Amino acid sequence: MSVKILAINGSPRKSGTQYALEYALKAAAEIDGVETELINLRGKELNFCVHCNRCIKDNVLHCPAFDDVMSEIYPKILEADGLIIGSPVYQMSPNAQTTAFFNRLRPLGKLIATGKFGLKVGAGITVGGARNGGQDTTLEGIGNMLLASGYIVASGGVYAYNGGSLWAQGANLDGAKNDEVGLNTVSMIGHRIAVLAKVLKVGAEHTDYPEYQHAGFISEEEITARRNAFKRG
Repeated sequence: MSVKILAINGSPRKSGTQYALEYALKAAAEIDGVETELINLRGKELNFCVHCNRCIKDNVLHCPAFDDVMSEIYPKILEADGLIIGSPVYQMSPNAQTTAFFNRLRPLGKLIATGKFGLKVGAGITVGGARNGGQDTTLEGIGNMLLASGYIVASGGVYAYNGGSLWAQGANLDGAKNDEVGLNTVSMIGHRIAVLAKVLKVGAEHTDYPEYQHAGFISEEEITARRNAFKRG
């Protein structure tokens, strides 16, 4: 049984966040049958979602408004069994590139109710300039965005509740590389997301639950009824 773990680096710099994601993916690859890929948003065109709803009206799985890096990412998101998001801490929150990436997942939103993401696992990794510099709140933001996209959110175990967290120690990349405590949390995220992705995929192949039940619906009729109720407000 093989799985693919995709990592998205939202940092505009080639520094600690990229290193942390590479470190996590290396740990993930230690699990048999795990393929990994890292996509850096740095230096690539990434437009903000303008909420035009053309993706909904046209019923497509891409953004009709912009042909940018997201055109490359949409099929990779659908293919991946696990997703690791990396963001630096900006004002105790995920940075603009990371938030824009999540906002642009709207074309795939229609698949959440069908259970497409119900057995996919996600996790966050962040790097801050201070030891207690907003890493937890940034990871909370990433976790919330993953939940809104239908993912099962993985912690890093008992030593990394919210996810992987590095302290740059005021030295950027070198500081992140020397944060042994933080690197342990990052490797735990890599290991856990790989194992959970494999367990979920094996379980899905050995049960006969339809995909919509992965999203919590008991029948397709319930999906329709809830959508209609939502439209009525």
